[in-house]
Amino acid sequence: MVQKAKILLVDDRPENLLALEAILSALDQTLVRASSGEEALKALLTDDFAVILLDVQMPGMDGFETAAHIKRRERTRDIPIIFLTAINHGPHHTFRGYAAGAVDYISKPFDPWVLRAKVSVFVELYMKNCQLREQASLLRLQLEGNGNGKDAGGEAKESAGLLAELSGRLAAVEEQAEALTKQLNDESTDAAAVATAAHLERKLTGLRRALDALEPGTGSTSSVSSQN
Repeated sequence: MVQKAKILLVDDRPENLLALEAILSALDQTLVRASSGEEALKALLTDDFAVILLDVQMPGMDGFETAAHIKRRERTRDIPIIFLTAINHGPHHTFRGYAAGAVDYISKPFDPWVLRAKVSVFVELYMKNCQLREQASLLRLQLEGNGNGKDAGGEAKESAGLLAELSGRLAAVEEQAEALTKQLNDESTDAAAVATAAHLERKLTGLRRALDALEPGTGSTSSVSSQN
């Protein structure tokens, strides 16, 4: 089973962190607090996060600088960042947020339902990616384990059963991803969320091709390894 996703909340004001926790608690995910940009970067060294909610106005390292550090790290560069700010300095300020790598830029006070809905999209996309990686890892481990003390007939039977099982699991993920993409397109959600969903579908397509290539007669696992 996929564990709960982690959501990083970054704000120097404890009351703002408390408010974010109250809004997002309904998602039933793991909420991690950080009271500064430095503390956020430290948390990102060890944990994987589905999305980051990042306050712009912070003493010391502000949100823009924190985002720049996040995007420079290979481990964290693909984590979606939603900027939160209490001050609206106009289009130039908003553009700076997007230029820093944010997928969204929300001014306070914001609608709690809208924020929760936006975060839930990225949590769901994160979960789908986790499922995809687990299926690919399981397939590689099982294929690498074949041949250890088994005859050719036993290997072929086990491989065929494994491929059929993984193909069924992948089909379920494909169906969920397709439904999510359709929902995003129908609701005209943020372009960044739509693009992320499309990226997930491309990865699913790649894994499907890898599974098809492992049908009896091909005997290659290299394409699977390249998908993860």
